[in-house]
Amino acid sequence: MALKRRNRVEATFAMSSMTDLIFLLLLFFVMASTMSSPNDIKINLPQAKAKTNTKQVVAKVSIDNLGNYFVALGREKPVAIEVEDLESYLCGIQQMDSTMYIALHADQDIAYKEVVNVLDIANQHKMKLVIATSNKHSKP
Repeated sequence: MALKRRNRVEATFAMSSMTDLIFLLLLFFVMASTMSSPNDIKINLPQAKAKTNTKQVVAKVSIDNLGNYFVALGREKPVAIEVEDLESYLCGIQQMDSTMYIALHADQDIAYKEVVNVLDIANQHKMKLVIATSNKHSKP
C-alpha cells in the first residue's frame, strides 16, 4: 500500500516581509537626513573665550573665505546674495521683526573691511548684531 504525502513543500520565498523592512529603512534614513542641518558653507570662525547665547537670532549672514555673502532666515538653507543687496535685504527682515538679532558668521581669513561693512549696515539701521566665534580650547 503506497501512501501519498499530502503536504507539499513549496520552494518559493515570500518577499513581502523583506520589502517591508527595506521601506522602513528607507523611511528612517529619509527622515534622519531631513532632520540634520549641516552647515553648507565652510567657514573657519575666529576663536574666543567668551560664549554668548542668543535665542532670537532671525537672520544669519555668512561670509566665506572667498568673500561671498550668504543669508539665511531661521533654519532655512543659506542663499547667496550680492553685497549691494545685503542692506535692503536686512532692512526688509528688520521691518518684519525689530527685536531680532543678526548673527554674523565671517571666516577668519577674510578682509576686515567685509566684517566692518556688515557692522556698518547694522549700526546705521540700529540692528542688533552678534558676531559668531568658535570655542577656544584651553590647554591643560
